[in-house]
Amino acid sequence: MTLPPPLTALSDLDAQLTGSGYAVLDAASLAQLAGLPAGQLAAWQPLWDDLPPDGFLKDGGRYRRRRHGCFVVEPAAGRLRAMPHRAHWQPLDYNALHGGIERWFEPLHPLMSESPAWASLLIALAALCARLRGVAPDQPCHVEAHPFRIDTTDGIGRPTPEGAHRDGVDLVAVILVARQAIKGGETRVFDNRGPQGLRFTLAEPWSVLLLDDARVIHESTPIQPLGADGAGHRDTLVLTFRHGGFQGPEVPVTR
Repeated sequence: MTLPPPLTALSDLDAQLTGSGYAVLDAASLAQLAGLPAGQLAAWQPLWDDLPPDGFLKDGGRYRRRRHGCFVVEPAAGRLRAMPHRAHWQPLDYNALHGGIERWFEPLHPLMSESPAWASLLIALAALCARLRGVAPDQPCHVEAHPFRIDTTDGIGRPTPEGAHRDGVDLVAVILVARQAIKGGETRVFDNRGPQGLRFTLAEPWSVLLLDDARVIHESTPIQPLGADGAGHRDTLVLTFRHGGFQGPEVPVTR
């Protein structure tokens, strides 16, 4: 039995996110926030069948596939700029398992990253981030995009092998793209100032969990296959928004 997410009306989004540190929008509300026709985001779903394996999993697993891209958004100008491809880097304080190393992943598919819908989505969420942080909308926001597929190749897949964590950013958006023949994958959100928390399962494609990363920690539980063939997967698009620059070593790394 799974618990449904506590959905937020789009008109209450800012108040909910500011007050509780999290909000969940259904697919229609996310499309409306981005100013897109309902269902347009779903055109990207086939791209998750073309994600390369993650070669950096320290637990030796084969269950994660992903890509990565970086952008700078100026919400007030409605401008999105793709950045030269770079490593994904997190400090050990935020990712004890994979932090402190430069992880190079293949870039995003241009059918997604160069589409007008992509710009609309990132600009809308960057404007939300600016309101959440009280930052002027003409300030640039640094966005990292991570399409993930977690599968049950080894019998179990771990969406968050690092455990409950923060990402060291201002706003996190976890968009569910698909759930296929799996159980598990429950989302858990905890207030980092005390024991308060909640759990639920994102099930609707293109619904989104929004997190004030300064306020809450989050994780997703492992997934297991439903069928005897052992095949199943969970696809997500994780977007992180940060003012003041990308996370990275003191000396910028390029390749």
